[in-house]
Amino acid sequence: MPDLTSRGERFAEFWTERHLCTLTTVRPNGTAHTVPVGVTLDLESGIARVICSRQSVKARLAAAAGEVGSVVSICQLDGRRWSTLEGRAVMRDDPGSVADAENRYAKRYKQPRVNPRRVVLEIKVTRVLGSV
Repeated sequence: MPDLTSRGERFAEFWTERHLCTLTTVRPNGTAHTVPVGVTLDLESGIARVICSRQSVKARLAAAAGEVGSVVSICQLDGRRWSTLEGRAVMRDDPGSVADAENRYAKRYKQPRVNPRRVVLEIKVTRVLGSV
C-alpha cells in the first residue's frame, strides 16, 4: 500500500481542489465501465470515497465483489496535472459510513442532494500514477 502522505503537498492540494474525476470499473464480461464522479481522498488512511446510488452499475459491481472489492481506477486531471488511483472498491451502506462520505464530499464539492438510496464506495488505494 502506498503511503499517500509522503507524496507531498502538491499531491495533497491536487486531491482537495475541486475537480471532477472518472471512475472505471470492470464489468463481469471484462469490459470497462467509466463514469464521471466526485471523489474524496483521505491521505492518512489511503481510502478514496465515491458516493452514489445503490442501483448504479458501480455500486452493484462493488456489492457483488463483497469484502474482496472490485478492481477500480480513479483518474483526475487538470491540464497537464493528472493523478490516477488504483485499488479495490467495497460498497458500504451503513448510516455512519454514508454520513462520513457525504460530509467529506460537501467539504470538497458541495452539499450532496438528499438520496435515501445513497451508498459509498470505499476504495483502498494500492497504486498511484500521475504527474503530481
